[in-house]
Amino acid sequence: MTVIVLFGGHSDERHVSVASAQNIVRSLDAPLAWFWAPNGAVHDVHRDDLLHHKNPFTDDFEPSRPAIWPDLEQALDTLPVEDPVFLLALHGGEGEDGGVQRLMETRGIPFTGSGSAASAAAFDKGRAKEIVENHLRVAESLVVDDARAIDGSIATMRKRHEKIVLKPVAGGSSRGLFFVDLTTDLAPIMAAIRALKVPYILEQFISGRELTVGIVDGENRPRALPVIEIETDPGFAFDYEGKYLGKGTREICPAKIPDAIRDKAQQMALTAHTVLGCEGYSRSDLIFANDGLYFLELNTLPGLTSSSLVPQQLQEAGVSFRDFLEEQIAFARMR
Repeated sequence: MTVIVLFGGHSDERHVSVASAQNIVRSLDAPLAWFWAPNGAVHDVHRDDLLHHKNPFTDDFEPSRPAIWPDLEQALDTLPVEDPVFLLALHGGEGEDGGVQRLMETRGIPFTGSGSAASAAAFDKGRAKEIVENHLRVAESLVVDDARAIDGSIATMRKRHEKIVLKPVAGGSSRGLFFVDLTTDLAPIMAAIRALKVPYILEQFISGRELTVGIVDGENRPRALPVIEIETDPGFAFDYEGKYLGKGTREICPAKIPDAIRDKAQQMALTAHTVLGCEGYSRSDLIFANDGLYFLELNTLPGLTSSSLVPQQLQEAGVSFRDFLEEQIAFARMR
């Protein structure tokens, strides 16, 4: 068996992907590391080349070796190793929306994480909420496909809610995240959203405590990891800088919440994981409001950096990161 860590990709989350790959490669015995460059080419990366890259969250990774394949499809069609299993360290874009998973499924290549159907369903925040809303409580939301129509949609949501959240329908790491209340100057936000040219979801802002729960599949059934609470300082948000640059946020693991709320949060994450058809592992984000818990979204390939949420939860649960990775590799080969 040859483990291939695939990282990079075209999305704006490729910096997080590089940091995840560093943590994974550091934890395993001599896996191959393949960098999927933004131009589509695939590089076979030397381990030291990856591990010596500094500031992965802000600086682009530039491999020293030239690309071996012009695109990922050709790389998969001409695999130079026998009995491969891909450990996906991809975040966002084709790496998480089911595109890469579909390429591997059609070729019968095992890979970690959810399959193409579940990945596509969870990656689309609007679709994911439609799937889970019969099982979990969700905030009111509205999907806007055309950025030119977003002004009217914001006006509609503001009539019903004092504060709303704007975020890309498909994306993660809180890129393009905005909070809007009745006093917000919309001009710069509209300019930023129109520049992104992607569908947006407008969501009722639920005031409360931010919780997140990882789910891990094993040989028998999925299990919930300890709950993390995310505390945010006034004037800050749990966006990219908050998550990865430590600006204005703190992650409390385990969350200091009543046992009944902990159990309910874990059950909600398990339900979302199951209803969306996820496999391997996932992470669900929730809000603990005055009137109970709300489901926000689920990430099928959450960050696996040394500071990411799921690795923190694994440590609190007494599971080494290496054991988690080996379990995921074994699970990928079994299904």
